[in-house]
Amino acid sequence: MVADKIKAYIKEKNVSQTNLAIMAKIPLDKLNQSLNGHRRFTFEEYCVICFVLNVGVDRFLEPMKPRNRRSKE
Repeated sequence: MVADKIKAYIKEKNVSQTNLAIMAKIPLDKLNQSLNGHRRFTFEEYCVICFVLNVGVDRFLEPMKPRNRRSKE
């Protein structure tokens, strides 16, 4: 999960959630909820977090296979 990877990364780099929230200009309560799996990061939030942490946007992502979807024909 993306949030778990970000949480582990900031712990490893000794970046507090408070400092990340301030640097990324994301309200601390929203950041905390996202990091604890209670809400999803928006794409914009994710991109800003990667910028602030100085990592590429692919750092915390894993490739996914396309889902099989039924066509409505």
